[in-house]
Amino acid sequence: MRAALFQMTSGIDPAANADAIAAMIDRAKGEGADMLLTPEMAGYLDRDRRRAADTLRTQADDRVLAAVCEAAARAGLWVHLGSLPLKGERTDGRWVNRGFLIDDTGAIRAHYDKIHLFDVDLATGESWRESAVYGPGERVVAADTPWGRMGFSICYDLRFPDLYRALSDAGATILVAPAAFTVPTGQAHWHIMLRARAIEAGCFMIAAAQTGTHEDGRVTYGHSLVVDPWGEVVLDMGEDPGLGLADLDLDRIVQVRGRVPAIANRRPIPADVSIA
Repeated sequence: MRAALFQMTSGIDPAANADAIAAMIDRAKGEGADMLLTPEMAGYLDRDRRRAADTLRTQADDRVLAAVCEAAARAGLWVHLGSLPLKGERTDGRWVNRGFLIDDTGAIRAHYDKIHLFDVDLATGESWRESAVYGPGERVVAADTPWGRMGFSICYDLRFPDLYRALSDAGATILVAPAAFTVPTGQAHWHIMLRARAIEAGCFMIAAAQTGTHEDGRVTYGHSLVVDPWGEVVLDMGEDPGLGLADLDLDRIVQVRGRVPAIANRRPIPADVSIA
């Protein structure tokens, strides 16, 4: 499998973001890619909630999703659209942070709503309250592709290894983690967590990331990564936006799982903790 990662600096104009993704789909196809993968919030990245409320659409009306599906069909390329912010999905009025798997005919094969929401006050003075605006997903999602079963996650999900255990238990061999990591947390934990999740699950981990200074003022870490099941970094895109390519040797999954049969050796964890 040849994976193409689009490391983006998404802004507050959905049309411009859609055009950038569509152009990169064509470029990835020309580079021989089998799938293009984009970061979290690929279609719209804006922490001004009032402005976002006027811009966001439902899934049925989202212009970025429609443009990406059309471009995927035109190019005959699979696309993992890391995530889009969408409204009108929940009875509590909160938005959803939703990723999409789109096949080479432009059909949506699967979608995943981010389960774990980032609520934190950082030492830098930055404060994030995702749960004030977004509702959490309720489903663990995996989908079959021509290259194996793919398991989905988004950004902050990386800190919760039980999600990836569930995905690998369900037969996933490729895990995706599109992200918009802050610089401090990225510098401290990004590489470590992605390598750990790949090793624990015996899977390839593909993480397309946002990078640089965005129109809304936030700064993201970049370093889109591809990690193999042994924990080796196959691709690290650094901080510059653009397209990165990585060839995944899928036989590596069988080799690594045979060498360290952690999945086969798993046992159910009792719910009760014995306190001595």
